[in-house]
Amino acid sequence: MAGFPFTIAATDGKARTGVLATPRGEIRTPAFMPVGTAGTVKALTVDQVAATGADILLGNTYHLMLRPTAERVKRLGGLHRFMRWEKPILTDSGGFQVMSLSKISKVTEESVTFQSHIDGSRHALSPERSMEIQADLLGSDIVMQLDELVALPAPPERAADAMRRSARWGQRSKNAFGERDVQNLFGIQQGGLDPALRRESADRLREIGFDGYAIGGLAVGEGHQAMCEALDFAPAMLPVERPRYLMGVGKPIDIVEAVYRGVDMFDCVLPTRSGRHGQAWTWEGPVNLKNARFAEDDAPLDPSSDVPASRDYSKAYLHHLVKAEEILGQVLLSWHNLAFFQALMAEMRAAIAAGTMEAFRTAFAARQRPSGPGTSA
Repeated sequence: MAGFPFTIAATDGKARTGVLATPRGEIRTPAFMPVGTAGTVKALTVDQVAATGADILLGNTYHLMLRPTAERVKRLGGLHRFMRWEKPILTDSGGFQVMSLSKISKVTEESVTFQSHIDGSRHALSPERSMEIQADLLGSDIVMQLDELVALPAPPERAADAMRRSARWGQRSKNAFGERDVQNLFGIQQGGLDPALRRESADRLREIGFDGYAIGGLAVGEGHQAMCEALDFAPAMLPVERPRYLMGVGKPIDIVEAVYRGVDMFDCVLPTRSGRHGQAWTWEGPVNLKNARFAEDDAPLDPSSDVPASRDYSKAYLHHLVKAEEILGQVLLSWHNLAFFQALMAEMRAAIAAGTMEAFRTAFAARQRPSGPGTSA
């Protein structure tokens, strides 16, 4: 597989910045993908999402296959047309949600069978069915292999079994996906926190051959420090010439540390989930707009931002909206948070190009206060 052209423009230590060129547009890396779970980034229009600087969105196979169904999305022109997003879309395989959200799930070598969390209906998701949904029905630009995820901590034998099943499912996903010019298939490295299992997984994925490679099975209970220790070795096991995607991460400090260790792509529900609960992410750390200290704070969250939600509304007004449980508060804070995450990615791209990533990382960590007045208190 050749994959979409991926040009690494600059490196600084392990960190890289570049461009993944797709038929629907360029993805500047490091890149953050807002999560459009059910065909929408919660509380925002696609125009608002695009205004934050996002080059690509993530769609969710599990939710879309259950409602409105992938077949209906296909009949209505595919996911891009359905949700009015003309830029690239990456879809996850559905495996994570099957194992975390479904009422009952059972994994066999053939597939994972489960009951819908919506109505209890029974479904089966195999590597072949996941490829059909993502590539043929939804029309994703980047398709993820079906894998088996294990939450941490996990017994070594359980992590090994899941990793090897994921590798076998990776081969089946590749066989079903075939060769395509306008869509890419990413494999997923598993193996928990064990370097030997991660190496075995990476070797198996290389042998199969994918257009890009994801690091799966992290940010699932192991904690920030353990995740960073795994990222000290896991990305370097994957092909240097192809994109590396850390799935489901995360907090800004997690993303900075992962970029520092050689990761190119990220996704997480955190920006919009935090926004719906009154929390804003800023260069000085998370800010809880419910806090009474903002009741008469006339300053905006970020006067230098190009996004109206960050620039044009006072913290006092946002505090009022949150306390009054007005929907507009959720919209504005979600919009601001996505803009902050995209600004963070842009600053890192610039730092890598300038050779100052180490200094950026140190300064960012110092400014991201974990607690204190006006944050999560």
